[in-house]
Amino acid sequence: MIESEPIRVLSVDDHAILRGGLKFLLLAFEDIELVGEARSGPEAVRLCGQLQPDVVLMDMMMPEMDGVAATQAIKEQYPDIQVLVLSSFSDHASVQRAVQAGAIGYLLKDMPMDKLADGIRAASAGKTVLAPEAAQALVRAVGPQAPQPGFDLTERQLEILTLLVDGLTNNEIAERLILSPYTVRNHVSEILSKLGTSTRTEAAALAMRLGLVQ
Repeated sequence: MIESEPIRVLSVDDHAILRGGLKFLLLAFEDIELVGEARSGPEAVRLCGQLQPDVVLMDMMMPEMDGVAATQAIKEQYPDIQVLVLSSFSDHASVQRAVQAGAIGYLLKDMPMDKLADGIRAASAGKTVLAPEAAQALVRAVGPQAPQPGFDLTERQLEILTLLVDGLTNNEIAERLILSPYTVRNHVSEILSKLGTSTRTEAAALAMRLGLVQ
């Protein structure tokens, strides 16, 4: 049996103590490898080009370039790298800005390490991962625009939404449902519109919160 390569992680935080603690704690997980540390947003963008990590653990509050700007820069230059925010703040503005910048998830720094490891694994697989507080913040942010569960989405759109929550790309959804990528893209756009969300991550969070998918 061929063992899979460990998930390559880059941590980004301007506090050396937090970076050091994270580095030590991640040693407990054989399938996760910390390949680099960045003290700032610009350094994080540069190291992404050099190290090509699978997942970036991104702090939100940093001088010079904050986590939102760094996330957006990384996703623009290296779209295959997943950015997972690790923050002390769970207000809806912070969560929404991070998600809109391209972060695949939002976790809090006080969470247990095994939960963080699970989050890193999920992000690496392309799946949305949100702390309960972050999910609640997203729902509050889009709540007034949200439909009643199942009222507006067609059966096909609910099927696509379920696969979207599972982290599948448009092409993967097209293959699974034997549809053209163009058709899937149109359905995803309509799903976002009906849910009143602007990103796939927001749609996934709202769908789980409203019980639209299992």
